[in-house]
This record gives sequence, C-alpha cells and structure tokens, in this order.
Amino acid sequence: MEMTDDGLKSELQKQGVFVVPVEFLYNWSRKSSIWPLQFGLACCAIEMIASAAARYDLARFGAEVFRATPRQADLMIVAGTVTKKMAPQVVRLWNQMPEPKYCIAMGACAISGGPFKDGYNVLKGIDRYIPVDVHIPGCPPRPEAFIHAIMTLQRKIEQDHLHRMRCYNKESPAEYPIPAYGEHDLEPPANPEVWQPPKDYRDVTLDEVKRG
Repeated sequence: MEMTDDGLKSELQKQGVFVVPVEFLYNWSRKSSIWPLQFGLACCAIEMIASAAARYDLARFGAEVFRATPRQADLMIVAGTVTKKMAPQVVRLWNQMPEPKYCIAMGACAISGGPFKDGYNVLKGIDRYIPVDVHIPGCPPRPEAFIHAIMTLQRKIEQDHLHRMRCYNKESPAEYPIPAYGEHDLEPPANPEVWQPPKDYRDVTLDEVKRG
C-alpha cells in the first residue's frame, strides 16, 4: 500500500483535511467513548463512584456514561471482593457484553482476593474466569489510580490492531464458561483459556531451566 507523502499530509491538514488509516479512526473513536458497566461489589466501588463525581470528573476522559445494562457497555470494572457466590453472575454479565470489550480489576480483592484471600468463600482473582486488561493495586485504590487505569486502557485501545483483537480472532471463544456451584468449590475452579496455575519451580529440572 502506497503511503501518503508527509508534505502532502501537512498541506492537507492546513486545509482541514486529515488523512489517517481507518484503523486509527476506529481506535480513536473507541478510546474516546468508553462506556463502563454500572455495578460495584464492595468498598472499591466507592472510589470508582468518587472518580465520576465533580472533584475528579471522569467525563474529561470520555468514560462518564455508566450503563445499567451489559448490552450497552464495553468496559467491566470489577470493583471489590468477588465471592464465589457472585463469580457466576460476573461471568454471565461479561458474556452479555458486546465485543470489543475490556476489563479492569480494581483493588487487591478483585486481583487476588486481598485480605480475604484465605476465606473459603472468596475468589482468588477475577482473572481466573475472564481476561483482565488492567490491574489496579491498592486497598482501596484512590480515584487518581482509577483514572490512571482508564488512561492506560485508552493507550492500549489506541494501539489495537484489528487482526489481533479478541473479537476478530476466530479461535477466541464467543462466551466463557459460567462456573457452577459444586460440592466443595466452583466448577470449574478456573477457566484454563485465560488462567493457568503458577508453576512450582521446585519441580523444575535443570534441563527445563536451560531451555527457558
């Protein structure tokens, strides 16, 4: 594909004509109009709400329209502790969101279970079932951290390529399995397509270390 000369681009821009790839325009429109799903799970949701209020004004970044239905949202913010009773509902909401969609895990509880990780009823991170694009550490993270995560996600959207996005990958699943209540735990305990248990390096042989 023959590229437009930089000098010609400059002259056209002086006349109000901008020559950009369709992919750039597509990504620019998506990153500038993020619609988060309106729900919260625990105390991190208070910080998320504060970021949309007058003092921090999330609307400045094009992400103010919190939607009450997953069918109109493209960003899931998992803000707070995810219990095993709530995990199936979170995955169900994720499946109902249209592509392309993104996920932010807000706070230590959503990332790893936080101070409740040893509880029998707390999920050790929502990334066991759905793909997470940005993690926000903290307990709870402040609105500034949440806004920084939105900006980080926008930079990620800006660099998306159409042929690499999940929604355009034919091998990517259209829906993720919703965990069910088993006899002792959720079944399955994790979605192997998005999460693998960490490898116990005590069992790694010297040959495997040399191979990397």
